[in-house]
Amino acid sequence: MTAALLVFYQGFTQDFYQGEVWQLLTNTGPVARLVLLLLLAFSILSWAIIFLKFRTFRAAQRESREFLKVFRQSKKLSEIRAFCHTLKESPLPGVFLSGYREIESQATMTENPGKPRIRSLEAVRRALQIGASTEMGRLEQWLVWLATTGAVTPFVGLFGTVWGIIDAFHGLATAGTASLHSVAPGIAEALITTAAGLFTAIPAVIAYNIFLQRIKEFGTQMDDFALEFLNMTERYFIE
Repeated sequence: MTAALLVFYQGFTQDFYQGEVWQLLTNTGPVARLVLLLLLAFSILSWAIIFLKFRTFRAAQRESREFLKVFRQSKKLSEIRAFCHTLKESPLPGVFLSGYREIESQATMTENPGKPRIRSLEAVRRALQIGASTEMGRLEQWLVWLATTGAVTPFVGLFGTVWGIIDAFHGLATAGTASLHSVAPGIAEALITTAAGLFTAIPAVIAYNIFLQRIKEFGTQMDDFALEFLNMTERYFIE
């Protein structure tokens, strides 16, 4: 399998460097090359974010399942809190710790030993909402770059194309010829930047939409967990 991929890669690179696309790239002007370098930087950073978020969300889904299992089976909040520190990506431990700290700050002992009570369930609800908002912000980190890439790079590529076409027609006017054969190479070189802009934007837009849907799912999961946490709080800490 590895040998086949290596052969395919070698054949692809050989065809690319010997093909017309590479010739067009080497013949582009300084403005078009600057645009291509800018698009390359956008593309590299976007793909790095895509791989990072994909790995992060996959780990978050796995850790969320583990956390919910422990939360529903454990009988002590202290045990759940200790387990939270072993999880890095799931948003649920952050929501839990926000609610736990509020309960801890309110808890007062009653005449019945071992049965602490809290004064305000609404305060716990607000703490859970704050924790969920904080975790939502963490999940959305870097997504703005994908949205910016998807919105801006097609226009950056189009700018390079327009500049290249202007340059091609200027050269045509200087040469004094008006045939399609004389202007076609310049226009083809100019269109490379538009293709590069689309090549950069399309993966970013697709990934942004996928990650946005994942974040909505995590938001729903946090809302459901907050309700479950409040039910537990009401059973054990409210008279």
